[in-house]
Amino acid sequence: MKFAMDERALSLLKTLVERYIADGQPVGSRTLSRASGLELSPATIRNVMADLEELGLIASPHTSAGRVPTPRGYRMFRDKEDECIKVVLRP
Repeated sequence: MKFAMDERALSLLKTLVERYIADGQPVGSRTLSRASGLELSPATIRNVMADLEELGLIASPHTSAGRVPTPRGYRMFRDKEDECIKVVLRP
C-alpha cells in the first residue's frame, strides 16, 4: 500500500519536529493531538504516525515511546519550511 503525503500528514510531521526540537523528547500521539490544532483523535494520529514511520520520516526509540524525526524527516520539514518562506517572500 502506498501512502501519499497529504496536508494532514505534513502538518503532523511539522508539529512533531517542532515539539521534538523544543522538548528533546519523543513526541506521542496525545501531545500531537493537542499541539497540532487539528481536530483529530489520538488514534487517528497514531495511524498517520504509522504511515510516516513506514516512509522513514519518523522512528520510535522503543516500543512504548513516542516518535522522533529521522534525518529524512528533518530534511522534509526543512524543505517544506523553505517552500513556505519563498511563497511569503515572493513579490
